Amino acid sequence: MIAAVAGWALVRPFSARPLSARWRLLPAILAVLALRGGSLPDVRHHTLSAEVLAAELALGLVLGVGWEGASRVWRESDGTEWSRGTRAAAFVRAGGLVHRAALWAAGVAAGLARGSDGLLLALAVILQARGGALAWRLKRLPPEAGPAGGPEGRSPAVIRPVDGIRTTAAGTVLS
Repeated sequence: MIAAVAGWALVRPFSARPLSARWRLLPAILAVLALRGGSLPDVRHHTLSAEVLAAELALGLVLGVGWEGASRVWRESDGTEWSRGTRAAAFVRAGGLVHRAALWAAGVAAGLARGSDGLLLALAVILQARGGALAWRLKRLPPEAGPAGGPEGRSPAVIRPVDGIRTTAAGTVLS
């Protein structure tokens, strides 16, 4: 189940989709599951476990903000808000996976018991940080901003597709 949720949360944002209020629920659900799991922190190595967990959560915060910063956001003329991950967002995610693997390996080498609770909590932080950055970016968009925010004052009907994103205003997709 954890692999399915993590896979869904990691792959879904790379396709253009309208945003809904449901995306705000997943971080809370993941955090509750992680905290109820009972393996945070490792009772044999309390201090080291807390330090590794803090490093994972700090990395999650940076990754979430970086991931959103490398995404495209726009608002259609009907007010629907959209988001799509870019190649740069994929590189942010790949770098994050490498760093998380290094933290996990360091924890295992130090003798920490590594369960899935730390991963779930870090994923919740990543998604919450991304959601906060997304909300901040959407708040700054003009009322009818095309892909990537578009120049202020331009009608979405004259905005061209950006990075292969199909929009109602643009009509077609560029490869």
